[in-house]
Amino acid sequence: MVRPAASVRWQAWAGLIRNEAGIHPVRNNCCGMTRGLERVTLFRLRVPLWAPYRLAFGPVHHFDTIVTEIVDRDGNAGIGEATILTGYTDETIEQSWQAAQQFAGELAAAPEDAAKQVAELGLQFPFTATAFGTALEMLQGSRWLALSADASVPLVGLLNAKDEASMQTEFDALLRAGYRTIKVKVGFELAKDIELVKAFQRVVNGRASIRLDANQAYTAEQGMAFVRALDPADIELFEQPCAAGDWDAHLAVARAAQVPMMLDESIYGIADIEKAAKLKAATYVKLKLMKLVTLDALAGAINRIRELGMKPVLGNGVACDPGCWMEGCIAARMIDNAGEMNGFLKARAPLLRGGLEFGDGAMQLKAGHTPQLDRAGIDAFAVDTLSCQPRAAVGAAH
Repeated sequence: MVRPAASVRWQAWAGLIRNEAGIHPVRNNCCGMTRGLERVTLFRLRVPLWAPYRLAFGPVHHFDTIVTEIVDRDGNAGIGEATILTGYTDETIEQSWQAAQQFAGELAAAPEDAAKQVAELGLQFPFTATAFGTALEMLQGSRWLALSADASVPLVGLLNAKDEASMQTEFDALLRAGYRTIKVKVGFELAKDIELVKAFQRVVNGRASIRLDANQAYTAEQGMAFVRALDPADIELFEQPCAAGDWDAHLAVARAAQVPMMLDESIYGIADIEKAAKLKAATYVKLKLMKLVTLDALAGAINRIRELGMKPVLGNGVACDPGCWMEGCIAARMIDNAGEMNGFLKARAPLLRGGLEFGDGAMQLKAGHTPQLDRAGIDAFAVDTLSCQPRAAVGAAH
């Protein structure tokens, strides 16, 4: 399925980067090869989680992840990630893996056309295209990944407990770990959701901010009943109550709400951001790198959200450490609230050598750090691989 906004979301990436001073053309070779391409390697992975990640559309027990590594003839490497969760995207892992394999061969055969090729892939497979677009940006030395100083990126913590006593224990542990913003998943059973939130508010009692997320599970009527039952105390925002394409349902909930609203799954690019602003549909707009294909496009979208008077939130809770690291680098410069790029904490093992550092409720980033893939970790989770060179392609199934 091609999103209606697909043809629009490339305006930031394909040559126009928005910043505080306005819109400026840039001489950007983010996806072009200035050095000869040596190889493109794909890894299809099944990454187990420490515990099921419970969403309204079902528990997630593992991440279905595609990692791209692109190496030039000087030995420089860029890496990118696509973790496919149908519901967050229209893509399926089978479709994405097939598309990625085909694209890797095309890229190896004609790397000079990389920018155009990535853009075309992103129209139908944005998550998959991100694995290539960001790998090429990294290979070209993207400024977004080059931190000049160490950075601490606060992250949102996740509440799993369902009864008040367990909530107290879990919340105390989250506070000790340094979290000051906690996400609560709703969208399961309306009456129980309402009581769950009330119980957690009693536990929090002003000590943290609460984010509520329904992951599209409510109808308009259910969403309106939910927000009318809410006490706004400590609630920072309520995220995506209704189906991504049902703007009318979301607007009905937003008009009934006394808490700030956030859109997530409804947002794929600049056109959706502008629609949200025009309709006054949300105070917050959440972005994921995997929807926008490149770091440059993500930065442009963040700036556009602010230009239109809304607040950006960034992060993907269903991503491994390569994608979380990239989002963290952007967040360190551009985001002033808790990041949602906490997927790396859910995975049983990192894909990057040494993993990502976490402390005091935050991702801890080191200046000048260039991550590399952990081959042992990759091999442990590999389902399939493909390596393409300019004149040959070799695949090996595991």
